[in-house]
Amino acid sequence: MAKFLATCVVMQMACFQYAWADVALTIAYLRVEQPRPPTLSNLDAVPDDIGLAGARTGLDDNITTGRFLGHGYTLTEATVAPSEDPLAGASRLLAQTPFLIVDAAADVMLAIADLPQAQGAVVFNVAAGDTALRDGDCRANLLHALPSDAMRTDALAQVLVQKRWTDLVMVTGTHPQDLAYAAAMRRSLTKFGLTLSAEKPWVFDADMRRNASQEVPLFTQGFGDYDALIVADELGDFGRYLLYNTWAARPVVGSEGLAALTWSPVIEQWGAAQLQGRFTDRHGRAMQSRDYAAWAAVRTLGEAVTRTNAVDAPSLRGYILSEAFELAGFKGRPLTYRAWNGQLRQPISLAHPRALVAQAPLEGFLHQTNELDTLGLDRPESRCKDFE
Repeated sequence: MAKFLATCVVMQMACFQYAWADVALTIAYLRVEQPRPPTLSNLDAVPDDIGLAGARTGLDDNITTGRFLGHGYTLTEATVAPSEDPLAGASRLLAQTPFLIVDAAADVMLAIADLPQAQGAVVFNVAAGDTALRDGDCRANLLHALPSDAMRTDALAQVLVQKRWTDLVMVTGTHPQDLAYAAAMRRSLTKFGLTLSAEKPWVFDADMRRNASQEVPLFTQGFGDYDALIVADELGDFGRYLLYNTWAARPVVGSEGLAALTWSPVIEQWGAAQLQGRFTDRHGRAMQSRDYAAWAAVRTLGEAVTRTNAVDAPSLRGYILSEAFELAGFKGRPLTYRAWNGQLRQPISLAHPRALVAQAPLEGFLHQTNELDTLGLDRPESRCKDFE
């Protein structure tokens, strides 16, 4: 692991120091590279700095506020290749700071949270939507700035109920992310009193760029008539070829078409255009969902430092999970954390690539405490015990 111990430049680590600060907080960002399976199209290339760019924008925002308060912030970034040990990388960062933002798969996320060095730390999940991380596999030191898959599918289910699209079918990919999304979708449909009338796995390996107009109508003909087709294709592999090629001319929702998103370039209300503009000016591209989650994690720590004037992990964690904490997240209402599983409450946008259609929770979906808790695991549903 000599490579990890090399200089910041060699290790792709960026260190920003502000010696003038009376109160200083160091935040670490660990990205664990994940091999991406091949897909039918490379139109949607994943930016090299996805997630990291959001954290850097959050750092800029923290510094802007901190400059007036005598608060300084340091961001240390590290990238671990698939051939390297992510736990060793996380351990080295945790030796520098108890505040760690992690972009990794769910199993790696849990392994990092279980490190001896992570006990008493505050670890932010900005990449794994797995509902289990907020349920039976939760950890007291793990907070989730990224919405769970269940939050996104609950948002979509609310739209289906509102539009009275009750005759539903689903096409599911075979990758683990697709299967997890499909499982969350089934749960959400049950939660909101909906059912699937049919479901099919996507098993084609042919080049749909040439064959979609012939194959997709035949593939979907067996569904008969229905109100909407749900697509579980989280890798962006085949879903794009279903639109306008189905046997029945019906809406496509889910991973393609009308999608439930953490963030999208089409969000412009509630001051979001300002955040979008700052991000684009700095990074030369649009902010994506993982960028927003990383921005929210960094800003969560900045807001907690601003309000408490503390930099120790117990004080900041306690404040973040308290009823006093609020984060202005450019989503129309304050964002807060669920005290029972560490999930950041936030509205979910329903959008297509050209426009925002709605924002969940939708009007009429009520909750006895907070309407945002109609999205994802509510307290009675969660099996998380670590936060008790």
